[in-house]
Amino acid sequence: MDTPSRPRVGFLGPLGTFTEQALKGQPDLAAAEHVLYRTMPDVLDAVEQGEVDLGFVAIENSIEGAVNLTQDELAFNHHLLIQREVVLDIEHCLVAPRGTAIADLKAVLSIPVATAQCHSYLRRTVPQADLKAANSTAEAARIVSEDASGAVAAVAPRASAELYGLDILAADIGDHPGNQTRFVVVAREGIPARTGHDRTAIVVYQRADEPGSLISILQEFAARRINLSNLLSRPTKDGGLGDYCFVIYADGHIADELLADALRELRAKQGHVKFLGSYPAAGAQAPSARKHADDRWRSADDWVTSLQRSVRPSVN
Repeated sequence: MDTPSRPRVGFLGPLGTFTEQALKGQPDLAAAEHVLYRTMPDVLDAVEQGEVDLGFVAIENSIEGAVNLTQDELAFNHHLLIQREVVLDIEHCLVAPRGTAIADLKAVLSIPVATAQCHSYLRRTVPQADLKAANSTAEAARIVSEDASGAVAAVAPRASAELYGLDILAADIGDHPGNQTRFVVVAREGIPARTGHDRTAIVVYQRADEPGSLISILQEFAARRINLSNLLSRPTKDGGLGDYCFVIYADGHIADELLADALRELRAKQGHVKFLGSYPAAGAQAPSARKHADDRWRSADDWVTSLQRSVRPSVN
């Protein structure tokens, strides 16, 4: 009897990134075959081209907001569906080869979003050091581990320090407590079953940039008491200044009648709505408001249906 092959999961490398840490926190993904890529677009390309079954990418940070590179790739350049989200607590550390002194640092390497999250600490503690960009926090740690000058450090996870034999010069150097990053798992096809605590992501392209266009979009959700957990405006890239679309994350699942009705109306009014997925939301918040709204919608739908049944047949 053949043993089922493990799914292949692509993610941002090298080893030791926060992405790897979040991925390995999911038992099924930890047991999968892992394939490392240099950039997040490379991960998404690999999924779309069938090199891997799933991709695992960062999409939002609680301090810096949306990871625009990932958002834009999903909105404009790829046709993939989000399968789930994973939220990871982030601890940035200042790491360097053994014997390095903070006072001697001339450069600090990391991915720009990480140095931005530690900007106040770095400005206060190592004002003499230049901030240099790397493709990931773990790549920054790897580069620093190969530097013998004693003057270079990296902003990276603890796992990177352990992986590359670096000392932690300072731990938890982020400027704000409660730093978290949201990751998503993407696939070429398939919508996960409704769980009752779900999120749906869409991109809405306006028919025209005119007064009230955003309100007309939002009212479809407000009228149905559907909560929006995130709303982003992004330039469409090919329409010039002022030509924007909206990336919307709404509580609920496409299998929910209420949310499906809202998307139906948006598609009819706006013309182009791109569906990015309905998937289990992280956390354990009770969707009570949405349940009540669903109940009201079903009651109203039953009422309309009963009226329609009372329509007399045509005499012609």
